[in-house]
Amino acid sequence: MLGQRNDPLLNHNFVITLVDSTSALGAAPATSPGDVLSSALAGFSECSGLEMSMQPEEYKEGGNNAAVLKFANRVTWANLTLRRGLSVSTELWDWHYGFVEGRGRRRDGAVILLDAARRPSRVWCFRRGLPVKYSGPQLNATQNNVAIEAIEIAHEGIFQLPVAGAGAI
Repeated sequence: MLGQRNDPLLNHNFVITLVDSTSALGAAPATSPGDVLSSALAGFSECSGLEMSMQPEEYKEGGNNAAVLKFANRVTWANLTLRRGLSVSTELWDWHYGFVEGRGRRRDGAVILLDAARRPSRVWCFRRGLPVKYSGPQLNATQNNVAIEAIEIAHEGIFQLPVAGAGAI
């Protein structure tokens, strides 16, 4: 074990998948990173919102003036926001606009963080994603930046898939 290093993972090497929640893959959550990687959607430049929080339930016990007891309560999940360079594909717009027209379908998805060798290192999966906001690019004729589109996804929970060899300290 002499000389073996476990450097922190870099945040720029990731893949996103989105699968119809009613499809065969969406019907049962993916069970391996390979299943998830086989349905990669596109290259995104940014992903934010991998967050969960819990507001504890407080109980002020009579006669116990030294402390307020705290108990576990419901977990809340932040919305995921995905950003990518605008391309010829209109898939994100179409997914969101499908709900405007009453024909939209929820999607399950995954965020896969890859190591330096492009092997899955962490996999966060979310259930029943619902696109709640689409943002088109900010256009400015005096600049030459990449046109970025974004989609915000509400969902019903995030879980992690185990990755072989990951998590060793």
